[in-house]
Amino acid sequence: MKIGILTGGGDVPGLNPCIKAVVNRAVDEGHEVIGIRRGWGGLLELNRDDAESINKHTMKLDKNAVRTIDRTGGTILHTSRTNPGKVKPKDVPAFLRDPEHPEAEAKDQSLRDFTPHVLKNLEFMGIERLIPIGGDDTLSYGERLHSEGFPVIAIPKTMDNDVYGTDYCIGFSTAVTRSVQFIHQLRTSAGSHERIAVIELFGRNSGETSLISSYLAGVDRAIISEVPFDPERLAELVLKDKQSNPSNYAMVTISEGAHMMGGKVVEYGETDAYGHRKLGGIGEITGEALQKLTGQNIINQRVAYLMRSGAPDALDLMVAVNFANAAMDLVIGGSSGRMVALRDGTYIHIPMSTVTSGIKRVDVDELYDASAYRPKLRRALGKPMFLY
Repeated sequence: MKIGILTGGGDVPGLNPCIKAVVNRAVDEGHEVIGIRRGWGGLLELNRDDAESINKHTMKLDKNAVRTIDRTGGTILHTSRTNPGKVKPKDVPAFLRDPEHPEAEAKDQSLRDFTPHVLKNLEFMGIERLIPIGGDDTLSYGERLHSEGFPVIAIPKTMDNDVYGTDYCIGFSTAVTRSVQFIHQLRTSAGSHERIAVIELFGRNSGETSLISSYLAGVDRAIISEVPFDPERLAELVLKDKQSNPSNYAMVTISEGAHMMGGKVVEYGETDAYGHRKLGGIGEITGEALQKLTGQNIINQRVAYLMRSGAPDALDLMVAVNFANAAMDLVIGGSSGRMVALRDGTYIHIPMSTVTSGIKRVDVDELYDASAYRPKLRRALGKPMFLY
């Protein structure tokens, strides 16, 4: 059997170990693995009539090719946020604009659906099973291919940990580990200058990275995406935190998708293929507001891509390798349309359609004090390990 594998969306630590584990298991079972470069973009951009294009967008994966990749972060297959089912005119590959390649269906006047082209490319390469590793956007297109009759087994990854249906996604633990480390490192500057530090964390519309990082780092206040905040109330609380600290400083984390009461999420740039714009900047806006309201000097810091860079921690290594082996169990068993997942500490598999059937967000009533802007986790008994 020939198995295809790709990574889509943002990079996270743990992708390379997952790829390696899939390849090693597949080879040991007598199968062949083809890596598709740049996520779904590789299948869109691949021109079957051009040998150079085939070499550019695919990569034969054997044990030698993946021997050392688990020691580093990111993905050797590269990644993209391409959605072949919704392609803007400016993003259509030049060879597909040729009237002799009418391999698209009109979605509307502005978008084209190149799924027929993707399916032909998979057939051309002889790929019989496909393993996409990604977040809800990447996996939603995997579900589309499954609905078209192509066998797909999905693996969830995202540092935001917001794929619906699984307690855990590859990349989350390392992102929190990095955040905690940088928060503690910033204490030296905040304390030395007696300032309030506002640390903006990735997480899109889920506040879990801010919640868990602040909980583990002992941050004074944590602003999450799920709860609009009052800057005056936050200023009052943080000023008291600073004054009660013998070192005369305070720390605040804030999700990039957070917003003030009556305000909007800070977005910029054009929408991507999944309808999302880039987030970021709420930390600086909040810092400016706190400076005006408290009269204190502020340190603004975006941890940003540092959260998702470098080698994975031990937990992400473990989950990545186990997800890979679970996915291969399903591939070898002939399953399709399934996603491997973690629930209550157990590896399971669920329908891929689960990914788009709900939204995973912080349970505010259970885990967050919305009036004090901090985690509400005084009791651990009965709580799940990953606090979903």
